[in-house]
Amino acid sequence: MSPATGAAARRAKDSGTKDGGPKGARAKGSRMPGGRMPGGRTKARRPAWQEEPRALTTAGKVLALVLITVAVVAPFWVVLATSLSSSRQVTADGGYSLWPREFSPHAFHQILTGSTAGRALVVSLLLVVVGTAVSLAATVLLAYALARPGVIGGGWVLKMTLIAFLFPPGIIPAYLVVDNLGLIDSYPSLVLPVVVDVFNLVVLRGFFQGLPGELFEAARLDGAGEFTVLWRIVLPLSRSVIAVVGFFYGVTYWNDFFRALFYLNDPGRWPLSTLLRLLVTQGVTADANGTTASALQDTSRTTLMATIVLAVVPVLVVYPFVQRFFTKGVLTGAVKS
Repeated sequence: MSPATGAAARRAKDSGTKDGGPKGARAKGSRMPGGRMPGGRTKARRPAWQEEPRALTTAGKVLALVLITVAVVAPFWVVLATSLSSSRQVTADGGYSLWPREFSPHAFHQILTGSTAGRALVVSLLLVVVGTAVSLAATVLLAYALARPGVIGGGWVLKMTLIAFLFPPGIIPAYLVVDNLGLIDSYPSLVLPVVVDVFNLVVLRGFFQGLPGELFEAARLDGAGEFTVLWRIVLPLSRSVIAVVGFFYGVTYWNDFFRALFYLNDPGRWPLSTLLRLLVTQGVTADANGTTASALQDTSRTTLMATIVLAVVPVLVVYPFVQRFFTKGVLTGAVKS
């Protein structure tokens, strides 16, 4: 063997010893510094949401949820306990009770047996039922018309509606319009000025536009008109979004106190929310005969709390039944694929 060949063999042997030989080789599967594997591969790590929760983290989350729950539930509990307590107990407890030791439903009986608050409760219920039905019907019809292609003037109507939504009229112009229509001191003034909410209109229109066009084509081939398509095809497929929009309208009418205060001159026509605002801000209450008494007394404190309970409970009762429609209804109406 020539000297050149021997030198090349020794260099190859030395290189193998350094890189892959027994002394320089790394064990199979060993990691390089920095968490890297041989060959440039990076060590796989699980995402944070797949990591096993630590006991301290879990305890902190539970504690935070408990504190938030107490902060939310405690005011409602105080209101409910005070409304079910006697006036003597409320006086002894300093105006608020944490537990009705002397149980007394007198405040609820006073409200529900012909008092001003009882009439206001009936007005609120009728306003919610009638107003929600009228607003829902008007919004569905307008949204369906604006969602169908080829409607004459549909684009201009939509633009004008959005402009009115972005630049609403002031209080004085709105009052002058209602006054010129002869609606002052009447219940239609609480519904007609806000019969269509633009946000709900846009949600319904987006949902209707997302329905497959083949459904409408098949219905027209069968001889169905627009109202038949709306009643038998569109509405059954839109129950979730209609339930959400109807709930929005119902809560709006139930909580709206400003329009009644602005348009209704007779306090006997006020809904419950407007009367509750009067009880809270001005400290007046109404007895069973409908007369007002200034300076909240102990009995009026229980009446005030009972009125708050009656104003909150309907929303809390209805919400669980429509809660399952919220995510589906709002997202499918707002996002069009």
